[in-house]
Amino acid sequence: MPIPYIPCIIPPAFIPATVAQLAEQAFRKRQVKGSNPFGGSDSSIFGILLFLLIIPFFELLQYNSTMPSFATPVVIAIAGGSGSGKTTVANVIMERIGREHIACLPHDAYYRDLNELAPSQRASINFDHPDSLDTGLLIAHIKTLREYQRIDLPIYDFKTHSRTSQTIHIDPQPVILVEGILIFTEAELRKLFDIKIFVDTDPDIRFIRRLQRDITERGRSTESVVKQYLSTVRPMHLEFVEPSKRYADVIIPEGGLNTVAMDLVVARIEALLRVTRES
Repeated sequence: MPIPYIPCIIPPAFIPATVAQLAEQAFRKRQVKGSNPFGGSDSSIFGILLFLLIIPFFELLQYNSTMPSFATPVVIAIAGGSGSGKTTVANVIMERIGREHIACLPHDAYYRDLNELAPSQRASINFDHPDSLDTGLLIAHIKTLREYQRIDLPIYDFKTHSRTSQTIHIDPQPVILVEGILIFTEAELRKLFDIKIFVDTDPDIRFIRRLQRDITERGRSTESVVKQYLSTVRPMHLEFVEPSKRYADVIIPEGGLNTVAMDLVVARIEALLRVTRES
């Protein structure tokens, strides 16, 4: 029974000239000799076998050449003072755009590891100064996610002022959301942001929110919260956070409760996503 003819399903340009010639000679001899499908020289038979072996490889090559390339993710930055409502703005964006499409990177996950210090020394660190954060690692993680590679987000324990040994796997997404009080103070970090949002809230509201959060979530006493606010939080806000407002593309009073501002921000994000998908 003669071997059935196998048509070439890949462009001839993908096939090396020598292999194509051998295969063509083999098929011609097979057709001429009729009932003797293996008639011809050993080189012709070798050509047939080699041709059949390379078909899957070149099919894969052709498939890969037509695969769509990923668009560069849109990077959104949300800054503002402690207790300003950054998390609320981030939640509104994630609800409107879709949480499954967003990789969220909170800057406070990148506090430097202080395990080598005694607990009493850790408590005396100024956590509201840019030097307390490993911003270099955050920059590296954003660049990695922009290349559609997974990262391991650090987990920081605010009760012990130390980085734990555990991490959270963050998969690449079309949107990267970075949130933190000091993310606009670093020039290299700002260069990575496509949209820069500053949440502007009155100081008394911010202090009340911080007091409630630190007591409830971080096990602090009222006295320690007030002391930290007066010694580092307020001075660092005036020195670093408030001046960084000038780098914002959008300033949102009242945070996520400002529905008009949030509608504009979400519309801008959606427009950027359409552009990146079409490019």
